[in-house]
Amino acid sequence: MRQSYLFTSESVSEGHPDKVSDQISDAIVDMMLAKDPEARVACETLTATQRVVLAGEIRCKGVYENGEWVDGAKEEIERIARETVKEIGYEQSGFHWETLTFENHLHGQSAHIAQGVDASGNKDEGAGDQGIMFGYACDETPDLMPAPIDYSHKILQQLATDRKNGTAPFLEPDSKSQVTLRYENGKPVECTAVVVSTQHAPGYDEGEKEAELHAYVKGVVGEILPQGFITDGTVWHINPTGSFEIGGPDGDAGLTGRKIIVDTYGGAAPHGGGAFSGKDPTKVDRSAAYITRYLAKNIVAAGLATKCTIQLAYAIGVSKPLSLYVDTHGTGTADDAAIETAIAGIEKLGNLTPRGIRTHLGLNKPIYRQSAAYGHFGRTAEGDAFPWERTDLVDDLKAALG
Repeated sequence: MRQSYLFTSESVSEGHPDKVSDQISDAIVDMMLAKDPEARVACETLTATQRVVLAGEIRCKGVYENGEWVDGAKEEIERIARETVKEIGYEQSGFHWETLTFENHLHGQSAHIAQGVDASGNKDEGAGDQGIMFGYACDETPDLMPAPIDYSHKILQQLATDRKNGTAPFLEPDSKSQVTLRYENGKPVECTAVVVSTQHAPGYDEGEKEAELHAYVKGVVGEILPQGFITDGTVWHINPTGSFEIGGPDGDAGLTGRKIIVDTYGGAAPHGGGAFSGKDPTKVDRSAAYITRYLAKNIVAAGLATKCTIQLAYAIGVSKPLSLYVDTHGTGTADDAAIETAIAGIEKLGNLTPRGIRTHLGLNKPIYRQSAAYGHFGRTAEGDAFPWERTDLVDDLKAALG
């Protein structure tokens, strides 16, 4: 394995148009799971200049029953969409939570999909779709995440916090970050380049105000990255286009599920191609990606490896996974095949079926809105909103591997 190299990952803020779409979609998922833990949701969102459009398939008690909308449900969905945009901070002429045009094209779930997913008779609940899902963990950061994506997320989280609490009132919601790190002996040791593009108030693209914005961004980055990572040789690109006043869905259309690498590991690990946001946990694109992260993180936390990739594969309507693959990239203290056997033998994981995953991690809860910006992994929140980040499987893995 190559030990010395440069590696880059990016993040985008909650105000990025694709992330606005993700957050609306997951706010709808949360609303439906709060009413019906067995709800089926596949909600896609399009955002554009002064417009939010929903489309997809649903089945939910108290919202959409027997092919009909429950009274007041459509109004509640619109209210949640507008409140999500408001919470992000959009009150601009090109995208304003109160005056934007809203369209709802959600409809009932396909009966043919439903019959494959629903449990009946001796048939267990099946996967909501076919596909492959990957999980990953490494010891580069305390969060057991690849360092470039971890730092990229944290930079933008701090910008959002400072924008909302008034510390940096010149910031607007849309922003992007990118961190390039130099690795030596397989470990990050230096930041060679930083890119931060942030939407800003008028006038902050020249003169003293531009200098103020640049100094602020450099201060935030310096606080986030480990001491010594920023050097005289670090290259800075802060708003490299020169001006960034027009942003969010007014500057570029947004779609649910278009930032899957930002949502996961920043390109440091494989991705199966399925997005997360807008989907209930019967969709293994979401739930199996969460359980593979959970497994990989616990393997690294247990000291069984310093780096771990896990893959699961499913067929629509079939409960048990078609395959389980573990790769510790030559860092494992146990054989990869032995780790696979150990995972398969841990009864509490429920054979890694959709029902087993959902039950073990408690995924039938309204926890998804928080996950829809700044990454689904490497984070904690009140109320156990990221249960796949727990490391409560360490003892089970150690016991299974002797």
